[in-house]
Amino acid sequence: MASAEPLARLVRSGLEESVHLGNVAVCDADGRLVAWAGDPDRSVFARSSMKPLQAAVSLGAIGRDLPDRQVAVMCGSHEGEPIHVRTVRALLRRDGLTEEALRCPPAYPFDARSHARAVRPRRIAHNCSGKHAGMTVACASAGWDVEGYLRRGHPLQRRVLRAVLSATGLERVHLGVDGCGVPCHGMPLRSMATLYARLARPERLGDLAERVERCTRAMRAEPYLVAGRNQVDTLVMSEIPDVVVKTGAEAILCAALLDPGLGIAIKVEDGGERASGPTLMRALSQLGAASARQARALDRVGRPPVRGGGAVVGHVTAAFDLRRR
Repeated sequence: MASAEPLARLVRSGLEESVHLGNVAVCDADGRLVAWAGDPDRSVFARSSMKPLQAAVSLGAIGRDLPDRQVAVMCGSHEGEPIHVRTVRALLRRDGLTEEALRCPPAYPFDARSHARAVRPRRIAHNCSGKHAGMTVACASAGWDVEGYLRRGHPLQRRVLRAVLSATGLERVHLGVDGCGVPCHGMPLRSMATLYARLARPERLGDLAERVERCTRAMRAEPYLVAGRNQVDTLVMSEIPDVVVKTGAEAILCAALLDPGLGIAIKVEDGGERASGPTLMRALSQLGAASARQARALDRVGRPPVRGGGAVVGHVTAAFDLRRR
C-alpha cells in the first residue's frame, strides 16, 4: 500500500527542523489518476474545500442570480475582515434575515487586525458565515425550515449529498460534522481531485453545471472574498487567473485547473497548513499551470519565511516530485 511521503521541509538557519508528510492526487474529469505523491486513496474529509459545490446547491434553491461578491463569500472561508462581514450581512438581507439566523458558532475574526477590534465573538465573524448565509437564504427562498438547516435530513443537506455523490461518482461517502456544524463528507483524496477537475469542466456535472460555473467565476472575480489578507486561496487566484483554489481545515487544499481541466487535492498528514501552499505551488509548477514569473510573484506562498528574532532565517519549501502514469 502507498503511504504518505515528505511534501514540505522547514529549514531554520541551515538545519532541517521539521518535515511534513502528506499526499497529493491529480485527476482528470473522467476520474483518471494523472499524477500523485504519497497515497492518492487516503480517505479525507473535504471540509471547506467542498464549499463551491455546497454554494452551487444553495444557488439552485435561491433561484436568482447574486452579485459576484456574495457568491464568492458563499464559497469562501473568510478572515472576518470588515469587507467579509459587510458582504455576508448584505446577502442575509436579501431575504430579510439577520445574523441571528446563522447556526455557525460565534467566533472572533481570523484576521489579526479585525480580531483586535472585536468586542466579542459573533456568528457573522465565523469564517464559514458566508456558506451559512447562503444556506439560510436558500432555505428562506425555497420555503424550507431555516433554523434546522444543519440537520443531515434537511432538504438542503439532502440535495448537497446528492450533488457530492454525482460530482464524485461515488455511491456513498463518510458523513461527519464540520467545525461549523454543517455535515461534511469523507472520501478518497482522488475523488476530491476528480470533483475539482469537474469544477473545471462543469459540463460534466449535468444540472449543476450552470451554478457550478457561476461559483467558480465569482471566486476568480472576487478572490479576496474567498479568503482574505495573505491567504493562499486569495493570493494564488489573484495571480493565476485560470486556477480556482479552496483550502479546508486540517490542511486539505484543492484546486481546479481550468486549462487543461485537471483537479488537484492535497492533504498534509499532520494538519500543518504551512505546508499546503508550498505543496500547491510545486504541483502547479510541475503540471505547467504556474509560470516561473507567477511562481516568483507567489514566493511567499511557495516558500513561507521562517523567522528568528524578527528576521528571516529560513523557509518552508516543497520536497516532492509528482509521479505520473
